[in-house]
Amino acid sequence: MADTMLDDVAGLLRETAERVVLPLFRHLGDADVTEKAPGEVVTIADRRAEEMITAGLLRLRPGSVVVGEEAVADDPDLLDQLRSSGDVWLVDPVDGTANFAAGRRPFALMVSLLTDGEPVAAWVFDPLADVLATARSGEGAYLDGHPLRLPGVVPPVGELRGTAMTRFLPGPSRRAVEAGGARIGELLPGQHCAGREYLDVLTGRQQFVLFWRTLPWDHGPGTLLVRAAGGVARRLDGTDYHPAGTEDGLLVAVNDEVWTEVHTALLPG
Repeated sequence: MADTMLDDVAGLLRETAERVVLPLFRHLGDADVTEKAPGEVVTIADRRAEEMITAGLLRLRPGSVVVGEEAVADDPDLLDQLRSSGDVWLVDPVDGTANFAAGRRPFALMVSLLTDGEPVAAWVFDPLADVLATARSGEGAYLDGHPLRLPGVVPPVGELRGTAMTRFLPGPSRRAVEAGGARIGELLPGQHCAGREYLDVLTGRQQFVLFWRTLPWDHGPGTLLVRAAGGVARRLDGTDYHPAGTEDGLLVAVNDEVWTEVHTALLPG
């Protein structure tokens, strides 16, 4: 019997968006938005979507473990599961919550699967744009069901287009990135939605994206997708990103050469 996991999880995300997330978009009351940490909001849509996705994933893989963003906010020890054996799901029920709470786009629903501590599958769904990216280790990446391969060409650094999320960068690094941005063709400020940034790399709208904060639910799905499509996702010291890591800094690019060009331009030395 064929393994339908990619389609099954994709269907779960679509159903969650249709039943829970989209009906609440631009229809949140004051009591539906709270602050779970200073400057970090959560909405009733995040919580309801995580509940629905979690229940669906456990039906698909009985005995698996779900590590959701909102569950970790209540129990940080759940993060220890990311190195454990067996199947562990990472869930970001509404990536871009600040956008969602303010009635802005973009936002996304994201899931990734780790087996014995290694990422093996990923899903990123932008419900407003109706764009879905999926990937499975060894099988490549897909965009709306079509095989996806990132380009191997390397544009001159002055023609590159990408995002640098500078808000959380330490002062010296922020100044270096801002100065180096003059060497990049177009340096974008970011959309406050990691999932959309990854989709824009996969769809060719940008060739790279630089992050400082690297929370696992924000980057576990997208990094696997980019790698499965032929791109790279590395810490700023050049080591590969793993969602269980706790270091800051991540540079994602369509290929190795672009990664090197951008790193040299934005973070020399």
